[in-house]
Amino acid sequence: MKSLNEHPAGRALAARSLALVCKLEVGLPRLMLLWVLLVGFACGLRLAFAATPMVTPRDEIANALPYLLLVGAPIVTILLGLSAFPASALHAQPTTRLARFGRWRRIDPVAAQAMPLYGASGFMASLLVGILLNVPVRTFEFLTGIPALGGMAPDWFRTLYVMMLVDLVLLSCLYAFAFVLALRHVPIFPRFLAGVWAIDVMMQICIARVMANVAHLPGAVGASLADMLEGNLKKVLISVALWLPYLLLSRRVNLTYRWRVPA
Repeated sequence: MKSLNEHPAGRALAARSLALVCKLEVGLPRLMLLWVLLVGFACGLRLAFAATPMVTPRDEIANALPYLLLVGAPIVTILLGLSAFPASALHAQPTTRLARFGRWRRIDPVAAQAMPLYGASGFMASLLVGILLNVPVRTFEFLTGIPALGGMAPDWFRTLYVMMLVDLVLLSCLYAFAFVLALRHVPIFPRFLAGVWAIDVMMQICIARVMANVAHLPGAVGASLADMLEGNLKKVLISVALWLPYLLLSRRVNLTYRWRVPA
């Protein structure tokens, strides 16, 4: 029986996915510029309709700074990641192997790079796109669901705003860095992504517990927040269910990130 890569349809799919990954890497500067323009404009709109009036210049500056962080943090993370992991470099394998499912044989990294399955194409291309899409999706949810603070926001809203902002900036940076690790074939990518999933789950639980103890939280806000956090949890758990078996058992992943082939 022919493997997927040997079948004409499989070769065409592999070629399209490889072209997509190449476009992603080459087009990153354009994507980052587009990000700044679109998200910067959306942040400006959100600041124009703050939850409470901004009565002093200090209020305006204090309200603008979080949105500068929101726009700039993922870009800085990607640039630092690309600088730390050059495309031409070979990166050392972790000393302790966590993925022990299946029977595998270690091979030389140069030999691994010469094999057709090596690289972030195929189904890995879909995972790369999904990881990167986490950043705009989470940002859109924050901008549509959480108003700007304004100058006289109540304490419960300040707590909610800070918690959701920290969640957004932290997870956006982590997913952006995971994207770079995958793109540059860095061996720690699978375990790093698993760690990001775990942090994502813990952040949703942490926000729920903190906000449950905040005084004077309106019931309607609490219900909407619960739905949002539950939706975030479901998305993470679905990602884990879909992609964790692939990260553990895929020949492409094991060849590209662990330099091993089936024994």
